[in-house]
Formats: sequence, C-alpha cells, structure tokens
Amino acid sequence: MSNKARYVFDTNVIVSALLFEQGNPGQAFYKALDETEILLSEEVVREINDVLSRERFDRYVAWKEREQFLQLLIRETTLVKITEEIQECRDPKDDKFLELAVSGGASHLITGNPDLLALDPFRGIRILTPKQFLDSLTEHK
Repeated sequence: MSNKARYVFDTNVIVSALLFEQGNPGQAFYKALDETEILLSEEVVREINDVLSRERFDRYVAWKEREQFLQLLIRETTLVKITEEIQECRDPKDDKFLELAVSGGASHLITGNPDLLALDPFRGIRILTPKQFLDSLTEHK
C-alpha cells in the first residue's frame, strides 16, 4: 500500500474523462491518476468495460482507444477486494462505490451522482463533484 492519497471515481466520471479529457471529469481524473492512488474493484472494472463496449460510443471514441483506456486503468490503478457490504445509497446500484471507498481506505469519492453526493461525508470520506475536487486542489496550493 502506498502513502499516496486514495480516491474512488465513479463510472460516469471515468467514462467522461475518456470522452472529455479537458472537461472537469477529465482534468480531475488525470490529475488524480498522476498524483494519487485511484482505487477500483472488479465490479467497477466490469461496469466500465460494459459501458465502454456500448455501440453508441463508436461515434465518439474508436474501440482501440477505449481498449487502451481500459488497459491504462488496470495498469495504473489499485484493485481493491471488497471487505464490507454497504446498503446506504438511495440507488442500490451505487453502493458499490461506497463499498470500494470504505474497503480501500479512500479519502474521497468523486462523482456527479446526486444520490452519492447527498451522503457527503460518508464515514469520513468526502464525496465531491469533479469541479469541487479540482477546486480543493487549488485551495491547498
């Protein structure tokens, strides 16, 4: 385990980072990838793969680029074994991100999802939008 800060990004933010590298999700994700430890679980990796495999993304990003992005994720992030089941989110499908953050000892969960944002803070884990995350980085400089 490294001494770097540990972050969880939800699927929508990660996919948006691929599609809009210069937008807030992309800036937040790539900044965190460079400077912190990003956590993923097998379930989140499967969900990202499923989303990126959808045909509707063909017109935005070539399959080869999506495949390379998935390889980058697997290579540059830390895979966490889920050790606690959580049922706290209004949308049960989003509990996996809380489970990942708690199991991996994350300090932050980055999301645009109002169901997750409503839980901030969750067990001491800050839940921020990509913009709030970027703003927090500039405040600490």
